Formats: sequence, C-alpha cells, structure tokens
Amino acid sequence: MITFESLGLQEPILKGIQDLGFIAPTPIQEKAIPVLLTGDRDFVGLAQTGTGKTAAFGLPLLQQLDIKRRQPQGLILCPTRELCLQITNDLKNFSKHLGDLSVVAVYGGASIVQQLRELKRGAHVVVATPGRLLDIIDRGAVNFENVRYAVLDEADEMLNMGFQEDINNILSKTPSTKTTWLFSATMPQEVRRIAQQYMTNPFELTVGNKNSGNVNIEHEYYVVRPREKYAALKRIVDYNPEIFGIIFTRTKIESQEIAESLIRDGYNADALHGDLTQQQRDKVMKRFRERSIQMLVATDVAARGIDVDNVTHVINYELPDDVENYTHRSGRTARAGKSGISIAIISSRDIGKIRQIERVLGGKKFIKAEVPDGFAVCEKQLFALVHKVHNVTVNDEQIDPYLDRIYEEFANMSKEELIKRFASLEFNEFLAYYQDAPDLNVKEEKRTYGESGSGASSSGMSFRGTGKFTRLFINLGSVDDFTRGDMLRYLCDTSGVRGNKIGRIDLKGVYSFFEVENDVVEKFVQVFKKAEYNGRSVRIEMSQDGDKRRSGGGGSSRPPRREGEEGRRTSSAKPGFKRRY
Repeated sequence: MITFESLGLQEPILKGIQDLGFIAPTPIQEKAIPVLLTGDRDFVGLAQTGTGKTAAFGLPLLQQLDIKRRQPQGLILCPTRELCLQITNDLKNFSKHLGDLSVVAVYGGASIVQQLRELKRGAHVVVATPGRLLDIIDRGAVNFENVRYAVLDEADEMLNMGFQEDINNILSKTPSTKTTWLFSATMPQEVRRIAQQYMTNPFELTVGNKNSGNVNIEHEYYVVRPREKYAALKRIVDYNPEIFGIIFTRTKIESQEIAESLIRDGYNADALHGDLTQQQRDKVMKRFRERSIQMLVATDVAARGIDVDNVTHVINYELPDDVENYTHRSGRTARAGKSGISIAIISSRDIGKIRQIERVLGGKKFIKAEVPDGFAVCEKQLFALVHKVHNVTVNDEQIDPYLDRIYEEFANMSKEELIKRFASLEFNEFLAYYQDAPDLNVKEEKRTYGESGSGASSSGMSFRGTGKFTRLFINLGSVDDFTRGDMLRYLCDTSGVRGNKIGRIDLKGVYSFFEVENDVVEKFVQVFKKAEYNGRSVRIEMSQDGDKRRSGGGGSSRPPRREGEEGRRTSSAKPGFKRRY
C-alpha cells in the first residue's frame, strides 16, 4: 500500500497529517505530491471535488517554504469565501509541527482592517478570493515579489464567476520565475487557455476521465409536475430518514423560500446564499458542520467550496443552467472515497438535460426513480425509529432512579403490547399525514406544458389567500443577526406556536413584520410581554396600515405553501418526526 511516507514528505508534515487521521493518500495525492515536491515544474491537475486536492498541493507547498523568511512565498487563489477558509484551515492543520508558519486568509465579507493587520505581521502563504485581494493590492498592503508558487484552485469556477481579468491583474504582480499549479474539476477551453497563458510545458495529471463524475456517486432523477416539486422533495427526504444533504436551487430567493418552508414543516434546514452577511453564513455553516442542520438549501456560488464530511445526498431542486456545474454540485457528496447519491427533481421537459449531463459525466447513466408512496415512507420511518431505539446508548446511572416507576407504569402490559404502543406513538400521526397521499410521479412520455398554472411560484409552491392572518410588528431585525429562518425559529421557540401558524416574514433593519393566524394573535401578544432578547425587552404590536405601506404593502399575501398531500390535512406542518442529531 502506498503511504504518505513513501511520497517523500518530511517528518513534521507527516506528524501533522497523522494527527488528522490520514492513513493513505488518495489517487490525486499519490500522483501529484511527488511531482510537486520537485518544485520546478508547472502543473495542471484534473480531479473531481472531494478527491483531496487541497492536500495534493498544500503538503508539497508547505514543505518547500522557507520558514525563516516571513514573506509571502505561496499564493493560492480560489473562487469563494468558504473555500478560502477551508484551504486556510487545512494548511494550518497540516503545518502544526512546522514551527511559526503563518497562513492568512483574504476574502470579502470580513473585516479588511483585520486582514491588513495579519498581512502586516507577515505571511508565508496567502489564500485569497480575487476581488478582495485586488483591493488589498491596490492599497499597497502586500508585496508578492518573493512568491515562488501560485496555485489556482477550482480554476474552472473562478472563470465561470468572471474572475479572468482579476486573475490576470493579480498574477502580473508576481515574479515570472514562479511555479504555477492549476487544479480544476473540469477542463473547458477557458481553463485550457489560462494554462497556456501562465504556464510553460506543464505536467498534466488527470485522475479519472476529464469532466467525468465521481464513480462513487449514484445519480437518480424523479419526474414530477412543476407544482409538486416541493411535495416530492419532502417525500424523498422522508423516505431517507438519515439524510444529511445539500439542496441546490438556481436563485437566492428560491433557496430562502424553500428553507423557510422546510422549517415550517418541522425539518432542520437553513439557507446559504449571497444575500447573507459573512457572519450569518459562518453561523449557518457552523450549524451544518455540527449536523444541527440536516438540510442546507444553497445556490451554486454559495455552496462552492463546501467541504463537509459524510454528506449523504445532493438534491438538485433545479438543474443548473450550465450542465458542467452539475459535476461540482454532485461532488459535495462521496468525498474522500465515500459513497453518496445525487438526485434531480425534474419535470418532463428536463429529460433532455439529464441526457446532456450523462454525456458530461463520461456516459455514466442516471437511474430513473419513482417518488415513493405514502405507505413506503411510513414503513421507512417506522423502522428507522426501531433501529434508533435498538442502537441507543443507555445511561444506566442517570435512568436507574426512575426505573421502578417506569416498570410500575407498564406492569400490566405484555412485551408485545408495549412494543406495539411504543411504535404507534409517532407512527399513527405519520400514517395519518400520508393517508391517501397522491402519486407524484409523471411518466416520461407525457409532456405537459404550462403546468405551473396560475398561482404557482417558480419553486413549484402555490400561494393562498390570507383572510385569516394578522400582521404584527416586532422590534428585532437583521441588525440582530436574524435571517428570516432565524426569526421563524425564534418566534416558534418563544411562543410555543408551530411554524404552520406563522405566515410571511418581512425582515427589516431594526424591526420586522410577520403574519400569524388570527387564533394565536393574543397568545403572541401575551407571551412576548415578558420576552427579552440579548438583555432588552422584545415588543410586539399590531401592525397599522401605515406600517404595511412602508414595508411594501405585503400585508395580505402569504408565503409559498404546498400542494399535493399537504392539502389533505388541516395543518400543513410536519408531524412528530423531527430531524435532529
């Protein structure tokens, strides 16, 4: 078996990766590290996301730095803030035993003053997004005349995001004698041109087929009517009780709408998109990494560079406009040799795009799957609960004082009766939720046009009237670091009211408006009389007409709600199965 020791890495770096639990190199690491350790040849590495590219270039880069010279010797450019932070953290972990080595992250959305201060103290490696780095270069705050290695990571995505001119400007500030390493998941002509422009006779390494997908990913697609996409999404999630995944949308608005709808229906979800502040994005990502969020609803740009272990599913709520972006989306799962599933929820008219993606993936075929019926979902959920009970860790010391009372309560029940009642406790409600659930599948040969119809939103969720809703004012807003999802959770947790009773939320700066069903208005008013947030009193008032006009006149419209099985229940909220880790 190939080991990191056999690749030529020095002892301090080997200790760092051993501390992280690395045992054997991935294929891209095994083939790239010996070449890059020579340090004298330009390099192009093509491999899918999740194959270990950061270590492939990071380990040889660290080994060739002169620690005594506290000047930028390595420059790494990447497309997004999340990827910038991920690379920086990885390099810091790899170099833990190298001594006083400094890696500085430079990215937008954070304090430029703090970044300038860190650069002034001296950095051996600068990891940066192009836009913010240009701002710092324009201030004359960094000198790249001693850069020996320039790394372009996720080069295809940087070009897709329009960073070509920025990359040209940045690299023009570096020595012509530097060595350039380019890593990319795909090799479109734009990436080929940038390699020709900045490199001399590069060593080119391809792991897997160019533009192909990860072989450990299964690809599935479900064909449904546009207006039933959200119902299909929930059905698929419910059929996979242990799902930990990312849902991709095309737009920021759609990602926020879907995340809020999932929260209302009892799922642990949140949105990640470009309209969030860096602090909000960091908070969302922290919760996702800690698995307190089960589903992250994200746009392509926001999710680029997310490296979270054990993502089981990627769900394409909308297919990307650029079919090559599908490769990047699906690469969020099956990382580091693990397996995963990439799902596309499509309408009949998208079948052709599925075939295009298959060609981009090197001929790998999608499996046409059927949206499960209600009975299958209930069965899956029931046995997931049974398995959870079977595998639960019992804390004998804590529970022992209560056992006598528990045994007494169940003394008249047989084991069979106890099991039956326990399983029915939540199963009954779930069964009622899916009773007479409609078939959401559409046959491929039946192409229907204009199915979204009047009253349907672009995300496949319909709008209903709001005669039973009252609009309220609250003196909390975005300055308190609330997103709409955060506000919804706060209102539910504080009032004890379920999310389906809360309608549209208009988040402002120092205040917000939200709608609640008329029968819980008084409860909100009473509960919040004693509520505090960060040491100050929270105030809720009935919204006046003038408030409605100032907030854009949204007082009579409800947020997107679901059609399909939801319309068969008096409450659209998800029953008892909460997704928690």
